[in-house]
Amino acid sequence: MTLLGLLFSGRKAAFVAVVVFSVLSALLSVAVLAFIGQRMLSAQADLGLVLLQFSGLLAALLAAATIAQVTLHKLGHRMVYGLRRDLVRRVLATDIEQLEKVGGAPLLAALSTDVRNLTIAFVHLPELVYGCALSVAALGWLAWLSPGLFGVTVGWLLLTAGMGIWLVGRINFHVGQVREGDDRLYQDYQAMIDGRKELALNRHRAARFFDEEFDGHAEAYRDHVTRADIHNGIAGNLANVLMLGLIGVLFFLAVGQGWAPADTASIFALTILLLRTPLIGAVAALPTLLAARVSLKKLAGLALAEAGEAIVPEGDDLSGFQRLVLQGITYRYPDQDGLGGFAVGPLDLEIHRGDLIFVQGGNGSGKSTFARLLTGLYRPASGDILVDDVPVCDDNRVAYRQLFSSVFTDFHLFSRLLRGTGGDVPATEVDQWLATLGMHHKVDHDGQRLSDVRFSQGQRKRLALLMAAVEQRDCLLLDEWAADQDPQFRQFFYHELLPALQSQGKTIIAITHDDHYFDRADRLLKMDAGCLTEVDGQTARQSVQVLREAGV
Repeated sequence: MTLLGLLFSGRKAAFVAVVVFSVLSALLSVAVLAFIGQRMLSAQADLGLVLLQFSGLLAALLAAATIAQVTLHKLGHRMVYGLRRDLVRRVLATDIEQLEKVGGAPLLAALSTDVRNLTIAFVHLPELVYGCALSVAALGWLAWLSPGLFGVTVGWLLLTAGMGIWLVGRINFHVGQVREGDDRLYQDYQAMIDGRKELALNRHRAARFFDEEFDGHAEAYRDHVTRADIHNGIAGNLANVLMLGLIGVLFFLAVGQGWAPADTASIFALTILLLRTPLIGAVAALPTLLAARVSLKKLAGLALAEAGEAIVPEGDDLSGFQRLVLQGITYRYPDQDGLGGFAVGPLDLEIHRGDLIFVQGGNGSGKSTFARLLTGLYRPASGDILVDDVPVCDDNRVAYRQLFSSVFTDFHLFSRLLRGTGGDVPATEVDQWLATLGMHHKVDHDGQRLSDVRFSQGQRKRLALLMAAVEQRDCLLLDEWAADQDPQFRQFFYHELLPALQSQGKTIIAITHDDHYFDRADRLLKMDAGCLTEVDGQTARQSVQVLREAGV
């Protein structure tokens, strides 16, 4: 989609009004020139009447041009606002698999750089619209004045356009490279922020990161920006020189060669000078317009959810389930460097309401992938998930996800407190949870938001558990939740907190390495090389007992 297409698709009536007033202002500009040539240069003209008519033309021109530009600015910025809203809504509605495929840096670049490029383009778009309308009107006026001089003017302008097209191609190439450079720089910024502790502790790593990664990307970005600006400057200077050269040629042909009267040559010169400013302005706006074009392609290439999809779609309510079944679920990560991606499954599992299930397994065994498949965040390549014999499909997938509250290892801690239905949480309930989690002396709240979320990882996990618990969803998934807790609170978590949550009717799936507490689970599952097996409870308890007697 083009910028003009984007404008037209949003508010057709407003866009048509912009075009009408732009054409009107262009016609009035030409009318001013015609009035100067035919009325103000006439010796027989009534000076008072002429000045009055001239003032009226100028007032009408000012009104038409102002209305056109104000309307286009408002339309453009509304469109950018709508685009930004739609983009965020589409990100929120897009499956996590696609977001992970796109990557965080490109998404940040799209939400910042691409939207900013479109905003700047819409600022310059009035110059382009007005310049096009004025050029058409002015050339029509010149064709009526002198067909011969008009032919020379058109030929000269076509020559100018031919040179400009080559320069525009170079500008377009470098603008595209600049946008690619934005993605690389965002990745560097993200690495610098996420790895700030490691870089602070290893200054050689910091120096290598600066010299071998960031500096090369920044230098390439600088080179392409410089070349784009140079070509744009050459284009502007070329347009300026050629327009002035055209005036000289027209006077030579008109006065020196007798093609037209001197006053006609003067009108041609005035008209070309009138065109010179908007045309040079259009040339100056080329980098921003080309950057916006690249940004539109980048946004389209993200393959996000369709615009208009509801953040909270209507659908079946699956809460209150009694049985959840995984049948032959498989999943494979995309191939990388010609090598097959890690595969999980087939997974077969039956979960009953109120189960307390522990999932164990080594690093890389597929536990987190299993968790994402179970919660519906990943779509299985094959197999089915059944909720009380109802298959999970595209129509009810969002509703299925609403069964779960979770604390993943890479969780983000929001400060806003919410029920799973979107309602507010009573302040007394928040107080009780803060006291239970040992955070009441560190965190305050107003019943809506927590006062602070900047704590150690273990304390942040406690607040994340609070967030998940007050949602009051049927299922609670915890991915290595206790890994960052002190031994005393870890014991409290397994012996008291999990049973208390289970007594509330919650189905709990906890991924854990804490084998000392395996006997606290109703069921124990083991993940190994992407395969899931259930460990006999008696066997698990005997294994734990052996470990305890050995002092492990």
